[in-house]
Amino acid sequence: MSNRSRTWLDLARRLPVADLVCMGDQLIRTPRPEFEERETPFTTLGALRKLVDRHKNLQGVVRAREALDLMRVGADSAPESLLRFAMLDAGIPEPELQVHLRQNDPFSPSADLGFRDRRVAIQYDGGHHLDLEQAFSDRRRDKAFEAAGWTVLKFGKDDLADNFSSATRKIKSALRSAWRDPSVSSGFSRGM
Repeated sequence: MSNRSRTWLDLARRLPVADLVCMGDQLIRTPRPEFEERETPFTTLGALRKLVDRHKNLQGVVRAREALDLMRVGADSAPESLLRFAMLDAGIPEPELQVHLRQNDPFSPSADLGFRDRRVAIQYDGGHHLDLEQAFSDRRRDKAFEAAGWTVLKFGKDDLADNFSSATRKIKSALRSAWRDPSVSSGFSRGM
């Protein structure tokens, strides 16, 4: 009998690294009890590392190790993980995940990805964001970020379909604009 973690490892022999990371991000992500019937992740990054270490000769183990180095707690969907990869491939620094508008406030609106020091919030809105109630909640969230001086960038399935190429250009532009804004602290290099 196999469990989720072992299935992930077994799939390492067949799947590309990006797919393994998307799956792994889902295994280690913090669940939202209000939407799920669980309060703990399926596993942890540490437990997956131990599993991989116990199977050093398994086909695909090198790919699994590579995926482990790229997995992050905080990606709530595969498209969020893929957007993060596209950003890294485009030379954009790694974003923070689940960025709360007000730090240390669990009830604060949050962005899927973002750069606090540049005040850039990035949202990936999947199909459920078309629901009227969710769309209203999203507008409130985005207005809260904008009122605090953040730039809010929203992406969806069309951006996913083009592998986020136009999204990464928009993100680079927003980060460059924030760099030029003297009211935003500088933590990035000019080279972007």
